[in-house]
Amino acid sequence: MKYIFVSGGVISGLGKGITTSSLGLILQSKGYKISPVKVDMYLNIDAGTIRPQEHGEVFVTDDGIETDQDLGHYERFIDTPLTRANYITTGQVYQAVLNKERAFEYDGEDVEAIPHVTDEIIKRIKEAGKAKNADITIIEYGGTVGEYQNGLFFEAYRILKLKNPADVIHVHVGYLPIPNSLGEMKSKPVQQSVRVLNSMGIQPDFVVGRASYPIDKKRKERIALFCNVLEEDVISNPDVPSIYEVPLVLSDQDFGEKILSKLGLEPKSKDLSDWRSLVSTIKGASEVAKIAIVGKYFGTGDYQLEDVYVSVIESLKHACWSNNLKPSLHWIDSEKIEKEGIGILEKIDGIVVPGGFGSRGTEGMIEAIKFARERKVPYLGLCYGMQMATIEFARNVLGLKDANTTEVDTDSPHPIIHIMPDQEKKLLLREYGATMRLGAWDCLLKPGTKAYAAYGKKEISERHRHRYELNNKYRGQLEKAGFIISGTSPDGHLAEIIELKDHPFFMGSQFHPEFKSRPLRPHPLFKAFIEALAQLR
Repeated sequence: MKYIFVSGGVISGLGKGITTSSLGLILQSKGYKISPVKVDMYLNIDAGTIRPQEHGEVFVTDDGIETDQDLGHYERFIDTPLTRANYITTGQVYQAVLNKERAFEYDGEDVEAIPHVTDEIIKRIKEAGKAKNADITIIEYGGTVGEYQNGLFFEAYRILKLKNPADVIHVHVGYLPIPNSLGEMKSKPVQQSVRVLNSMGIQPDFVVGRASYPIDKKRKERIALFCNVLEEDVISNPDVPSIYEVPLVLSDQDFGEKILSKLGLEPKSKDLSDWRSLVSTIKGASEVAKIAIVGKYFGTGDYQLEDVYVSVIESLKHACWSNNLKPSLHWIDSEKIEKEGIGILEKIDGIVVPGGFGSRGTEGMIEAIKFARERKVPYLGLCYGMQMATIEFARNVLGLKDANTTEVDTDSPHPIIHIMPDQEKKLLLREYGATMRLGAWDCLLKPGTKAYAAYGKKEISERHRHRYELNNKYRGQLEKAGFIISGTSPDGHLAEIIELKDHPFFMGSQFHPEFKSRPLRPHPLFKAFIEALAQLR
């Protein structure tokens, strides 16, 4: 097996995830099986207990692990479902080492960072490749070079490279700023981060320069000289309008061929024609679809975070492009609706309320949903968005004015949404991590519904992440008033999809369809939502 490590310098959020995803797609297009791995350096076991504003979206795989959002990018680019083997954290590694020590698996040796921790890291990287029967495993190191907590992971790379020099290469993604006061691209940040790598005994094989513009020849020459790489191995990765253009930008510099050459491999007979067609469609879309995403995790200080809902955003883009529409996404904080009213939603073509937790901003979401229901604006509710839609219907159609979720009001006289019994026990024991209803679960669709029409089949499987559900005590009342439960668990007990009669498109799912949308295969629910929106324009 071959291994490509991807590290980053100077700043986080530089684009390592998209670079890794693009490499996976390029090498896959050349006929190789790929297994991408994300390594997060924090001590959490997974991403499930981290605030969205802190870490961005929590992406869930079929087998139910809560991961970093980069696994979502990997899946979207290489169109391959990943598993817990593709996600490694320091917490997982330390936990495994300590459990082995307690089980006397080290035969009485002193347990040390080297070799025991580094061996565990290498073992997990190799297992990730084997899990996908991969030819090439691509390992993205989170954070930046030089951080204290990253040291052992870079040491693991050095050891693996030492033992397998022909099978391991290193790609370093560095930042080239263009200060406004100078108007010139500066290469010193890349030089400095490579020097930090050198100080750990690591020499990158490639330097990928992230910048606002393509790297000119002069800068490539300086990076090559001071970073000890060939000029041809300095790869330009400039800002582009769509992340889906990045594979083509890298491929046009023969990045895939250069990597295969260093790994002693030959390209096989595949190409990126489908991807080029996608990018052409993206660039050609001109008619605008205005979509409001009404959520509550956008703000951090004075800044707005799109990463919190990145899979929702990408899914909307996929569906728009498949209808030759250009998405215009409007981030609307639900608390702003509570303060200023629903006027902000005027002239919007469609409304999405994504997942979330807790009481903050829920009344603003409910007002947005009421607006969508009464004004016949296409609506798609995802997880919490389905629950809020159910509450809105109960309050304003059934007349149950105090209807709520017990997550917000434990004493609600009408708990339309309540906690799942097994989840209640877990919360009482403070078992929060990895205890929600997670991963892929089967769902049966009701013939004659919009959900059935969207999927075109009766049995589906979708990914979940929730503790609360629709209270079955109210199902009869809801359905008599025109509330349709169009998808349930196979035993019929859990409501999985809801929709309304006499509405162009009003649907909510208890699961997260955004986790399965792909740029070349938009998710059926997002696609149906956009198609309904397009017909009303």
